[in-house]
Amino acid sequence: MNKISLLTLATTLTLSVSASEKPNIILIMSDDMGFSDLGCYGGEIQTPNLDKLATNGVRFTQFYNTARCCPTRASLMTGLYPHQTGIGHMTNDPENPKAFDIGLPGYRGFLNRNCVTIAEVLKEAGYSTLMTGKWHLGMHEKNQWPLQRGFDQFYGILAGASNYFEPRYPRGITSGNDTISVNDPDYYTTDAFTDHAISFIRDANSKNPEKPFFLYLAYNAPHWPLNAPTEDIDKYRGRYKDGWQAIREERYIRMIELGIIDSSWTLSPQDSRSWDSLPEEKRKEMALRMEIYAAQVDRMDQNIGRLIDYLEKNNLMDNTIIVFIDDNGACAEGGELGGGPVRQLETRQGYFLTYGQAWANASNTPFKRYKHWIHEGGISSPMIVHWPNGIKENDQGKFIRQYGFLPDIMATFVDLAGTQYPEKYDGNDIRPLEGKSLVPLFKGSEKPVHTEPVFWEHEGNKAVRMGKYKLVMAWNNQNPDKWELYDLETDRTEMNDLSEQFPDKVYEMKRMWNEWAQRVQVEPWSKVLELERKQNKK
Repeated sequence: MNKISLLTLATTLTLSVSASEKPNIILIMSDDMGFSDLGCYGGEIQTPNLDKLATNGVRFTQFYNTARCCPTRASLMTGLYPHQTGIGHMTNDPENPKAFDIGLPGYRGFLNRNCVTIAEVLKEAGYSTLMTGKWHLGMHEKNQWPLQRGFDQFYGILAGASNYFEPRYPRGITSGNDTISVNDPDYYTTDAFTDHAISFIRDANSKNPEKPFFLYLAYNAPHWPLNAPTEDIDKYRGRYKDGWQAIREERYIRMIELGIIDSSWTLSPQDSRSWDSLPEEKRKEMALRMEIYAAQVDRMDQNIGRLIDYLEKNNLMDNTIIVFIDDNGACAEGGELGGGPVRQLETRQGYFLTYGQAWANASNTPFKRYKHWIHEGGISSPMIVHWPNGIKENDQGKFIRQYGFLPDIMATFVDLAGTQYPEKYDGNDIRPLEGKSLVPLFKGSEKPVHTEPVFWEHEGNKAVRMGKYKLVMAWNNQNPDKWELYDLETDRTEMNDLSEQFPDKVYEMKRMWNEWAQRVQVEPWSKVLELERKQNKK
């Protein structure tokens, strides 16, 4: 008997398609990359392969993530808000199985069984389900691993980060259900994840060429540590010698020229000390940190090019939809000027090696804030969709300006597969899908997908978007109810707070947020912190 009991949802388009007509689906995600890092989003980093996908596909200018690695993955994989999946904060730490598990339903640190993954749904729809890269959705019990959550094949890291050259247990490589050692002196995670992605596709097609495949390729690039091959770093020597504000201004102008942003949106203020105030030796170090970061993005793009070459040479490109997104805004962890020993830069060593808040601010041009926060710099993701058989030629290169968010990915893939989202799976009740299909936008519709509000919460940072308005709060224990209101049509960089001007709008949207929080198992952040402190003492 089929595991899934089906329920037709208003949010899901049911299609009658044969297996041979179903598109292959590839979902590629980068890790901790800024909104403006890619060339096709205004950056100076060389990303010709992603740029080509954008030119021959569509780009979203307002696609939203959840501001942090694992809550984003939870929402992405399930079509739900992260708290509904059990990952309202973070996943369990590799060294501590109980870390971030406070015993409340929304905060267990691993995916619960009242959600289904994209792999579980597509596997029932007749897809081969393949994954390489970063999982970060639970690791201490094998029933939390990818093969137990719908994937046929897996190669990658279960934890949230690892050294790129020498990933080691417990932040090492897992192949299928086995932890393995890496001894190759030329090993590099970005290359290895692509190698296995291509191998998995080849194997799946050799067994059954008529069977469509779903590939989830979750790179750890450019998440810290700053590790990159020397030949890629060499391409950027001297490029960042003028500092972060110069890069922000360059990108801002380029983004306006490309049409990514509106020229009326003010560039947010520089969120760091001035470059010229640094001693010369510190400027050299900070330029190098950004050079390595750029090399990591560059190397990822090179590998995406290898995957594209394989698809083209094997006549798979036309009937394959490729979706590229990032998991959160650029990462400011490590402080204003980055973290980790300088001596480890340009070596094979290091774990917590970062480029810092000042460069993260540049990566998120023109927005303010970054990963963790729910202002636009924390939650805005580049999103590219390439689909030769589905995107009309006259729509290629188009910008999609309607906003979408992570749960829409599940709804979109359910739509593409001609299947339905389940009410029950493997004997468990499944929470209703929160997203909506984006397929109409791919096919040229300009109608908004979301006429209902969408919400965020992470570490006490809160937001709700309804139409052009966004109500947002950066958590502050001293002033826990300070909400800001922005009109994102005229002020996407959130420079003009309208909360005092429109108190009724603030009241209405705040009420929406509180009702949502109660529905999806959000707890007060002060309560979460206290329970986590108690848990960590055990």
